[in-house]
Amino acid sequence: MTNPSGLRFTLAITGASGSAFGVAVLRRMSANPAVAHIALLLSPTGKRCLLDETGLTPRDLAALPKVGLRDERDLGADISSGSYRLDGMALVPCSAGALGRIASGVSESLVSRAADVCLKERRPLVLCLRETPLNRVHLENMLRVHDAGAVVMPIMPGFYSGPKTLDDLFDTFATRVLDQLGLREDDPRRWREP
Repeated sequence: MTNPSGLRFTLAITGASGSAFGVAVLRRMSANPAVAHIALLLSPTGKRCLLDETGLTPRDLAALPKVGLRDERDLGADISSGSYRLDGMALVPCSAGALGRIASGVSESLVSRAADVCLKERRPLVLCLRETPLNRVHLENMLRVHDAGAVVMPIMPGFYSGPKTLDDLFDTFATRVLDQLGLREDDPRRWREP
């Protein structure tokens, strides 16, 4: 069941390379008329990667419509409760450390607690892992969260759409993430019959 006042999502950017993918997802969510609010979380290393890779700060992202920046240390925030109405969460990118904490049920930050709430409440949780190569621990953690109900969606952009720019790659991947959250949008870059 969806929120009658509009959909509410959480987006976390954690400390793995690929923060531009998270920015693309956030911008698309923010522009979607069905979305009423996005709780934005950044881990400490996520903030560093965001600045290093995009030149953006958390304040820049919080200036987007419908975005509310949350303190990832605030374990008493609304999104840490299962009774709070939320329609899903994505971690883009999801670091191997965040994956491990979620797979183990360790809620030491609002990022891992909000993800844990999505799993226990059976809400969509999309984990866009950005790590390579993968060791056995990463693979086992991916299987654990998958079996718990999460969608494991490593950042592997497609090239069938003939991307001309990096933004094309980011946006095509963002379309796929939004699909997993039930926000299906028209996108001319989708696979087409010849």
